[in-house]
Amino acid sequence: MQIALAPMEGLVDEILRDVLTQVGGIDWCVTEFIRVTERVLPVSSYEKLAPELFSGAQTAAGTPLRVQFLGSDPACLADNAAFACTLGAPVIDLNFGCPAKTVNKSRGGAVLLKEPELLHAIVREVRRAVPAAIPVTAKMRLGFDHKDYALECAEALAEGGAAQIVVHARTKVEGYKPPAHWEWVARVQDVVKVPVFANGEIWTLDDWRRCREVSGVEDIMLGRGLVARPDLARQIAAARAGQEVVAMSWAELQPLLADFWLQARRKMSPRYAPGRLKQWLAMLTRSYPEATELFNLLRRENDCQRIDALLGIEFAEAERVEQASA
Repeated sequence: MQIALAPMEGLVDEILRDVLTQVGGIDWCVTEFIRVTERVLPVSSYEKLAPELFSGAQTAAGTPLRVQFLGSDPACLADNAAFACTLGAPVIDLNFGCPAKTVNKSRGGAVLLKEPELLHAIVREVRRAVPAAIPVTAKMRLGFDHKDYALECAEALAEGGAAQIVVHARTKVEGYKPPAHWEWVARVQDVVKVPVFANGEIWTLDDWRRCREVSGVEDIMLGRGLVARPDLARQIAAARAGQEVVAMSWAELQPLLADFWLQARRKMSPRYAPGRLKQWLAMLTRSYPEATELFNLLRRENDCQRIDALLGIEFAEAERVEQASA
């Protein structure tokens, strides 16, 4: 069984990948999508979106990182994938599931599920362009506005050379509205010979158990559920191994929140760092009542130093300790 952390654009950046993988239970993670249009992207694009490539292609906790591309030009995607491999990308992932309107209008993400032949061409060209030892994988939804092409799309990906397929068990139009149609994951697995990962609407241990029963697959990818409950992967791994499951308490989460905020302070503009903290806190409210109280306390606060004080963090001292240990 493998448990993966989903690539969520605008949410799971290098900071949150670092913090979540510290908790454990995650076998691999994926970058936010790297948009490819007409040229081979420079190294600076990877320094921004995939900085782990320059530290062994893994997070500080040792969790392997995959590089995800999004686009519709097979040749251009292939060229960029080949370049990413020279930077150390251990796996190339292709995004055919993004539901964002702006992305879909530019022929990226889930809109390509209307064109199974193009999916096949993209995967085939990327597979040909990268070294044989580097797997090419794909993430898809069940379709754009219907599921009629779901199985054909999955077959196109597998026949093109995808070594794994992650299925977000909803269409683009369904977005993130429950339910996720896990029974379709089973149908996909029936028509392809490569491993299929179930994704979508797994928020709790019970959700995972139901997903496994309905989909019939062991491998899963966790997105919002893992962001809202940072130890969900660890809980699932423990349950799968027959071990006792002990949920992370709010007190145990505090060092992770502090680490997240300190990294955001160091790496982001003061204009944007508070918003990223509040974004994560808003999702944590689903699992922790205490997060609601803290979120309400910080809701209108955008001054980094005042947020430091509310979190009980001495930023200057933390920076001094960080520099001393570097």
